[in-house]
Amino acid sequence: MANVEKDILRDGPLRYLGYANELGESFRPVFPALVAPSYAVAFAYVAADTYDKASKAGASAPPPAKSAHMAAAAGDTLLWQTMASVVIPGFTINRVVALSKAAVTSSVKNPALVRWLPTCIGLGAIPLIIHPIDALVDFGMDNSTRVWSAKYLEGKSN
Repeated sequence: MANVEKDILRDGPLRYLGYANELGESFRPVFPALVAPSYAVAFAYVAADTYDKASKAGASAPPPAKSAHMAAAAGDTLLWQTMASVVIPGFTINRVVALSKAAVTSSVKNPALVRWLPTCIGLGAIPLIIHPIDALVDFGMDNSTRVWSAKYLEGKSN
């Protein structure tokens, strides 16, 4: 059996820090002050994962190509994580919550439901959007940036 190193940023609970902004967007109608800090947490996760993947690429690359491998790994990780973990899901949950709020406001009389139902709908949508967005970003990058940087990425994705 091969000794495979566990990636604590991808294979453990730290991975969920990348989705902090989706929680912030879900809670926007109730606690709007949490939105900006939730994006700060998500981008801190993206930066940590980018640094980790660039460092690993540099450690395994031959010396003359070390910088190119590190730059390719950093660019790939930064782009993938930014799109798949922050930008697209954040926008999607923002719109789900905004549309839910508009629908609930015009059709529900109970103030507690008007306040909390859009947040609950946003939270419920998070697990439904993660894998399709990941696949979409993989497809887009596999057919664009990863084609251009393939010789430096050595078949590794995000």
